[in-house]
Amino acid sequence: MIKFIIDSASDIDLEEANKLGVTLLPMEVRFDDEEFLDGVNLSHREFFEKLIESNNLPKTSQINEYRFEESIQSIYDEKDEIIIFTISSKLSGTYNSAKKASKKYKNVYVFDTLNAAIGERLLFTYALSLAKKGLSAAEILSQLQEKRDKVKLLAVLDTLKYLRKGGRINAAVAFAGEMLSIKPVIAVVNGEIKLMGKAIGSKKGNNLLMKLVEECGGIDFDLPYGTVYSGLSDELLQKYLEDSKAIWESYTKIVPKYMIGSTIGTHIGPGAIGVAFFAKK
Repeated sequence: MIKFIIDSASDIDLEEANKLGVTLLPMEVRFDDEEFLDGVNLSHREFFEKLIESNNLPKTSQINEYRFEESIQSIYDEKDEIIIFTISSKLSGTYNSAKKASKKYKNVYVFDTLNAAIGERLLFTYALSLAKKGLSAAEILSQLQEKRDKVKLLAVLDTLKYLRKGGRINAAVAFAGEMLSIKPVIAVVNGEIKLMGKAIGSKKGNNLLMKLVEECGGIDFDLPYGTVYSGLSDELLQKYLEDSKAIWESYTKIVPKYMIGSTIGTHIGPGAIGVAFFAKK
């Protein structure tokens, strides 16, 4: 039997993890003196309510080796195999913590998704489908490594404010960008978040997002795909889906939608929308 552990940077919460029959290992989120477990005692919606109200950025903590050991021990059986999924090793030390913990056990493997949020989720969803087909852990990991570079995560941010607060961009640049309503378009490339372009206004941001999807060779609809939004409303995502319906309408009637959680939400803030998929190229 193959068992799975996944961190909450995937935006999978405890309720969904229980439905899927997998073990969730939540990131810790701190708002000033209050500490929460992402997706356990702090829902994605509650996180954004607090983020919008707070003057200070929350702090998220990587998952340490001890917590991975605890998680492994809770489901460990020598007859089974365990695969642990983590956020990109280039974005967090969580992967290294998982590797150290896994070395103490037989048949425990760690997969560096080189992604985050919905990108991590898609690789995990693909692994679940392979496990249901009866593949071994080694076979699943081989398929994941082969397909990992094909996972594309593209997003349009509504504001530069949270990147500025987190010290990710120059304050003067951020202020000018906010005044001009510049919407940065980002992507996860080789495990890191990269700026792919800037657009003035949400419509041009959506157009740039669609252009980037096309440049990837389009979406492989035979594999997992989906969209995401951050904040308390999916209105901007609904607009994007309407603007980009030519991409979806011939292939699917329902486009999966997910809400971004605290790990990435801390840095991008509310009002972001994104799309993730396995590229055809």
